[in-house]
Amino acid sequence: MSTSALPAASGPVTHSFMNNVWYNARRYPLGVAGAIIMIVFVFAALFASTVAPLDPFSTNAKASLAPPGATHFMGADMMGRDVLSRLIHGARVSLAVALGATFIGSGFGAAIGLACGYIGGWFDLLVQRVTEVMQALPLLVMALVITASLGPSLQNTIIAIAIPLIPTVSRVIRSNVLSLREMPYVEAAKATGMSEWRVAIVHVLPNTLAPLIVLATAQLGSTILTEASLSFLGLGVPEPYPSWGRMLSESAAEYVRTAPWLVIYPGLAISLVVFGSNLLGDALRDALDPRQRD
Repeated sequence: MSTSALPAASGPVTHSFMNNVWYNARRYPLGVAGAIIMIVFVFAALFASTVAPLDPFSTNAKASLAPPGATHFMGADMMGRDVLSRLIHGARVSLAVALGATFIGSGFGAAIGLACGYIGGWFDLLVQRVTEVMQALPLLVMALVITASLGPSLQNTIIAIAIPLIPTVSRVIRSNVLSLREMPYVEAAKATGMSEWRVAIVHVLPNTLAPLIVLATAQLGSTILTEASLSFLGLGVPEPYPSWGRMLSESAAEYVRTAPWLVIYPGLAISLVVFGSNLLGDALRDALDPRQRD
């Protein structure tokens, strides 16, 4: 009896899920546009070796500064390397840095914010003073200092961008935890004899995931801009790995008049991915925040 009922129950559940997806897509069209933009860039990054028409590292003196055409759809740089192929492989570098830094910064920030908000006392007081000192410095300035100290590399760039994200995430999660720990269900869990850490992890932490997802998505655009800025200054991911910021730094000053495609396409890629992440973050905020609902 129960086995035969399972297939019948799966139909309405799937139908209801698709209805919810379609309803949210119609309600947040800009969020859908942002999601599509991000999916395109993520697809290009994952399958860069297949999607790229040419080898991004192959040089050709005869094709130096070749304008956009049939062979080089977006032109070639000063060394004859295909711009489109380097943009596609640059998406892999930029998104790897952005996602890695956002994941690490959000993870450590959420753990610190949960501990500060739930434990409180001298621990919270000490951590908040350190957090305020870190927040006094802009994200790019702190990333520059850390990268200059560690040296340019993919791992160091991720670390340099992730550390400045920790204070912002921890403050947001802390403020959310301060309100959640006074909720009746938390008091009821304590009354049943559940330990403090189990209450924090089982009951408090899951209710902070919604603001954490929104904050991480919103910060994705700023991490991409920071990585591009570091690469533009020569402190990001080193050669031979293509990076959008490094592509701009190599051509912005010298070739902006004679070969504008070397500046337009990397700048357009940075603008599109930041624009898409911001649209997606705004839509997630509106969808997950109960105060934004009708």
